[in-house]
Amino acid sequence: MGWLKRLFGMEKPQNAQVNPTPQSVAQAPNTNIAPTATQSIPPERVGLSGEYDQSGLAKRVALAFDQDPQLDDVNTLWVAQTGSTVVLKGKVPSQDILNKMVSVARSVHGATNVDTNQATIG
Repeated sequence: MGWLKRLFGMEKPQNAQVNPTPQSVAQAPNTNIAPTATQSIPPERVGLSGEYDQSGLAKRVALAFDQDPQLDDVNTLWVAQTGSTVVLKGKVPSQDILNKMVSVARSVHGATNVDTNQATIG
């Protein structure tokens, strides 16, 4: 089972991207934000297809993990976000895998920090 399915209960959308081009808020449905001509989506709120998504950064990190064969079978770790910080919590098999996950998470647009304080090796 992939990261997106396990964490968010969703299959990968056909047009999903780790770093999509953000839509303007005026294009994004269901945002409950009054759009203006210049309003854009904060990088950490960009969803898999460029839409506004409260958990967009975490979903894009999960997609990036799904796309990396070294990380696709780690099923004891969870991905969350606090603002633009990616939070990794749970267990990982080794420090090398955790280092790789941090590197992949940092490469996702909108991630300003990766918090591993709740991740253990074992």
